[in-house]
Amino acid sequence: MTTTHEGNWAGNLTWSAESIARPRTVDDLRDLVRGARRVRALGTGHSFSDVADGTGLLVSTLDLPRTLVVAPDRRTATVSAGSTYAAVATVLEAEGLALLNTGSLPHISVGGAVSTGTHGSGTALGSLASQVVAIEVVGADGELRRVARGDADFGGSVLALGAVGIVVAVELTVQPSFRMRQDTYVDLPWSSVDDHLVDVFAAGYSVSLFHELDERVREVLVKSRVPEGDDDLAVPDVLFGARRRAVAEHEQVASADDVEPSHMTPMDGSVGPWPERLPHFRIDATPSVGSELQSEHFVPLEHGAAALRALRTLGDDLRPHLHTCETRTVAGDDQWLSPTPVDSLAVAFTWKDHPREVAELVPRVERALGPWGPRPHWGKLSAMPREQLAVAFPRLDEFAELVARVDPEGTFRGPYLERLLGGRASR
Repeated sequence: MTTTHEGNWAGNLTWSAESIARPRTVDDLRDLVRGARRVRALGTGHSFSDVADGTGLLVSTLDLPRTLVVAPDRRTATVSAGSTYAAVATVLEAEGLALLNTGSLPHISVGGAVSTGTHGSGTALGSLASQVVAIEVVGADGELRRVARGDADFGGSVLALGAVGIVVAVELTVQPSFRMRQDTYVDLPWSSVDDHLVDVFAAGYSVSLFHELDERVREVLVKSRVPEGDDDLAVPDVLFGARRRAVAEHEQVASADDVEPSHMTPMDGSVGPWPERLPHFRIDATPSVGSELQSEHFVPLEHGAAALRALRTLGDDLRPHLHTCETRTVAGDDQWLSPTPVDSLAVAFTWKDHPREVAELVPRVERALGPWGPRPHWGKLSAMPREQLAVAFPRLDEFAELVARVDPEGTFRGPYLERLLGGRASR
């Protein structure tokens, strides 16, 4: 799953750049930045918005040298920004180490994920940007600089939408390796979500609800961390009215569909290492061909049940254009542009490839969530205007001041940033 010369992975965007470069060394990248009027960084191209697009030069980070260096105290690891979480997880597991969390899709690049606020799931687990200790970035002058936690600009430099430079390395918090199991529960009553939402999401290390805003929650995916030294852990057969799917049922579903072996990680209650359970998708398989669109919005967790009730009133209109809706939780963090500044409920729609209808439905979703101050995922579809974003992200002006200071000529601006930050810099 990588970007093409023409556009993004999903195929809903065609790049507007004059050219695309794939430097093989950081020095080559620095030279490209020095000589560019406008330049934007590309990772794996998984964003559905045009956040990575630009009208000048696009620079892919995927061919830069892949490195992973574990700190002597084994509490952090510095990885190349173009590395995917799949690659990082494989090396860390071999070192006896683990990440705190990953996204559901491990094929995305570390640099792109943290720059856009991508996240996994877990009431006590923040977005992937919250795991960052420091970044190394090529600035508009072509110089390499390091921004670390504790620096004045740190909160605006990690989840920065590529606006402060091209990230080439990311230092991440790590921990000792661990083992997990995934269990699937089916037919969760909406009454359980209405009455016990926080408790439902506290049922595991990471919990996801899958539904189509119809009469029940189709599946609840519970990822549980096995205590160190134990072979397994006990899980309930019934969870808030949802029953645990037996191993035999998993086998029947696969054989009845007569499809290729599943690209999902094992969800049958078996125990395995964290890279094989923490993401939804196997790290050695391509999850899909990209024939989908995605939008995602976040509301404070305390208002999550009310927000879902409001969305259910739109269910009949949304379902004909919907593959599924995944609902998760994310702990709050202090990134200036974080969509999750407080503990939040994430409502992610995976739409069918119906661009006209989706363009009409996304604003309706945003209006339904309006009473609870929704914040969009920067890399997914949204119709919220800058005026509304400025209210949702109160540090947006502070971020704009940082960008103006570190990139006064607008080298790293693109159409998305022009709309977000306002004005048009020239060089």
